[in-house]
Amino acid sequence: MGTILITGGTGLIGKELTKKLTNKGYTVNILTRNPTNENEYHWNVKENFIDKNAFNNVTHIIHLAGAGITDKRWTNNRKKELINSRVKSSNLLLKKVKEYEVPIEGFISASGIGYYGAITSDKIFTEKDAPENDFISEICIKWEDAAFKFQQLNIPVTIFRTGVVLSKKDGALKKINTPLFLSVLGEGKQYMPWIHIDDLCELYIKAVEDSDFKGIFNAIAPEHQTNESFTKTLATTLRKPLFPFNAPSFVLKTALGEMAYILLNGSRISAEKISQFYTFNFPDLQSALNNIYNGR
Repeated sequence: MGTILITGGTGLIGKELTKKLTNKGYTVNILTRNPTNENEYHWNVKENFIDKNAFNNVTHIIHLAGAGITDKRWTNNRKKELINSRVKSSNLLLKKVKEYEVPIEGFISASGIGYYGAITSDKIFTEKDAPENDFISEICIKWEDAAFKFQQLNIPVTIFRTGVVLSKKDGALKKINTPLFLSVLGEGKQYMPWIHIDDLCELYIKAVEDSDFKGIFNAIAPEHQTNESFTKTLATTLRKPLFPFNAPSFVLKTALGEMAYILLNGSRISAEKISQFYTFNFPDLQSALNNIYNGR
């Protein structure tokens, strides 16, 4: 088995992916600003530094690092951070791969369904569709452009445009599942493309193991759910009440500013292309939630 270098390895997806790769016999090296474990190596994007030892025997790089999209209000400085944390880190990886002459076999990068914009429409977006002209789309465009620079070195690139990642440990479900009740956001008609964390991790592993699994893929389950249907299914699974009134759009916009638009808008995203390469373990929301909360 080879050695996989992961950025963002201490995050929700990175931790689960590291565990799965290790269980399969891979060695995993993790880039972090504060290494504490034997398999962790120091990097500092602002200082253009990566510990050279992190690249020892590395066959693939999985790039998950990036500031959390919904962690803070979108001030001008935060917007710069959201882009730079993804683009500059990718550029630094490329620079060091060149400098150290690392013979990697593939570069695998996260991206987001935000590529298609924060809009609600009747369209089902495929990987061939053009991006929208808004900020969330801008992040994804620059993110993917940085990843594709690895092709200059004849290194194959795989990009996963990811939806809402479902996990009991952290992420979206933890934020939605408040102690008292659940609430539909706005009109609730916006779509919420999602994926179980196990399926997402398996996709990254497949990108490592399958040389034909290259290019851009929508990493989302094949089932379409609106915010309203998603929240009702979650409430039923948890046996928790729904708040009798939807969370008003104007309240969310006041509280969150521009960031509210990614919560209040969303279109359907096609999983047709990725389904030609991968069979989902959790293709529908009910089975995903049953697994997460009931172990089934």
